[in-house]
Amino acid sequence: MKIYYNPRCSKCRIGLEYLRQRVAEIEIYEYLKDGLTEDDLREILLKTNLKPFDLVRTHEEYYLKELKGKNFTDEEWIRIILENPKLLKRPIVVDRMKAVIALPAENIDALLK
Repeated sequence: MKIYYNPRCSKCRIGLEYLRQRVAEIEIYEYLKDGLTEDDLREILLKTNLKPFDLVRTHEEYYLKELKGKNFTDEEWIRIILENPKLLKRPIVVDRMKAVIALPAENIDALLK
């Protein structure tokens, strides 16, 4: 399994620990350091069955100052997230067929069934 992770985020640390207690092999992907590709984002969208805006952290300062109240297409949201990866909700755990936003960490259980 892969976890999109920010080590400064307490919810990410909780999600990673929860995952470590249940899964032997974990690929930790620090997307703020390593970058987020369009393929990564599209895989997350496909496997979560969510719209791009559903992945946006609406309490993030950049969202509040620059984006709140504006309408964007899905493709525009994808570009916005790729250019501003801090907007991505986290942690996100991806398996072969599905993915979840691990808020709360127990959402990971949906991948373990």
